[in-house]
Amino acid sequence: MKITDVKILRMAAESHKTSVDGDTNNWLFVKIYTDEGIYGIGEGSLQYKDQSLESEILDFAKFLIDKDPFDIEFIWTSLYRRVTWTGGAVTMSAISAIDLALWDIKAKALDVPVYQLLGGKVREKIPVYANGWFEGLETPEEHAIAAKQIIDSGYKCLKFYPFIGKYNIENENIYKGIELVKAVREEVGKNIQIAVDIRARLDFGSALKVLNKLIPYDLAWVEEPIQFDNLDMLDKLSQKTTIPLSTGEQLYSRWDFQKLFENKSVSIVQPDICHAGGLSELKKIATAAETHYLSVAPHNSNGPISTVASLHLDMSIPNCYKQEIFVSFLERYKKVLTNNIEIQDGFTSPPKGSGWGTDIDEDALTEYPPSKYTPVDSEPYTEFF
Repeated sequence: MKITDVKILRMAAESHKTSVDGDTNNWLFVKIYTDEGIYGIGEGSLQYKDQSLESEILDFAKFLIDKDPFDIEFIWTSLYRRVTWTGGAVTMSAISAIDLALWDIKAKALDVPVYQLLGGKVREKIPVYANGWFEGLETPEEHAIAAKQIIDSGYKCLKFYPFIGKYNIENENIYKGIELVKAVREEVGKNIQIAVDIRARLDFGSALKVLNKLIPYDLAWVEEPIQFDNLDMLDKLSQKTTIPLSTGEQLYSRWDFQKLFENKSVSIVQPDICHAGGLSELKKIATAAETHYLSVAPHNSNGPISTVASLHLDMSIPNCYKQEIFVSFLERYKKVLTNNIEIQDGFTSPPKGSGWGTDIDEDALTEYPPSKYTPVDSEPYTEFF
C-alpha cells in the first residue's frame, strides 16, 4: 500500500460566546489517500493558526507520497527528526494530524478499531467531564441552574472558568470567582466532581491566594493556575496546596512532559492529541506518566476527529482519568460525523466500526465555511495586562 494524495478540509468551529464579535477559530482535518482505495482522516486543529498549519501539512505531504502508511513510526520519526527545525505548536500539530490519519488507514485495512492496534481495550466505557456548559453566564444563580441541568443530563464531573481579570488578579474578581464555585458546589452536592480551569492567567501570588480560598469546595483539580512555561514554579505552587493540579495542553512531546513528570508538580497530565504528536506520541506520554503514578485526562477543545481519537487512546491506557468533552460542540459534531459520539450517564466509548468508527461528511462541512478571524484580536483572551 502506498500514499497517493493528501487533502486538507476546514470548517468553522463552534463559536465561544466570549470571542470578540463572535469570531471563531477553525477545525482542520487532513485526509490521506492510498492506492488501495483506503483513506484515513486526521485532525490537527490549532486555534487561530490553521493557515500556518495547512502550509506545514502540505509541505510534509511531498515527503508522504509513495510511503507505506503502515510505517507509522518511521513516518513520525522522519517528520520530527529529519528536519532542521522541529517541535513547536505548528509542526507538532501537523505531525499529529498526519499521525491520526495513518492510524485510521491501518485499522481500516485490518478491519479493526484503532484501539485494538494499541494493545486492545482496558475498559468498556470512558468517564467524561463536561466543559463549555457555562458560556455566556455571569451570575452565581445562572451558573447554579446550568450546572444542575448538565448534572441532570448524566454528567458526574464538570469544569469551568470562574476567574477572570488580569495577571495580578484583583480581590473583586477573586471573590466573584469564589462565589461562582460556591454556588455550583451547593447546587450539585458533594458527590459531583468539580474542576476549575484558571487558564494560566495568574502570577504566583494571585494563584496561591485563589487556591487557598478554593480549599473548602473539595475540587477534583485546578488546571493551569499559572503559566506552563516555568515548571519549577508550578512545583513550588503544588507544595503549598492540597488541591490536585493539572497541566499539559501546551506541551508538545514526550520530552516536554519529561520534566513535568520528574518534578512531580501535578497529579493529572493533559496532553492534546491534536498538538502533542498524535496517537503515537500520546500513547508514549501516557506510558511514561504511568511510571510516575500520574493520571491522564487528555485535553480536548477541538473538533470531532480529535475527540474520537482521544477516546481510542482512552480505551487503551490504564491510567486514563477522564476525557474532556465540550458539550457546546456536540451538536456540530453530530452534524458532520457519519457515526456520532454517544454519551450516557457520564460515560462514552468510540463509535463502533473499523478505524475511528466514523468519518467526516464532506457535504455537511459546507454548512460551516471557515471563519475569517483576525489573529490575536479574535482570541477570547482580552484582559491579560
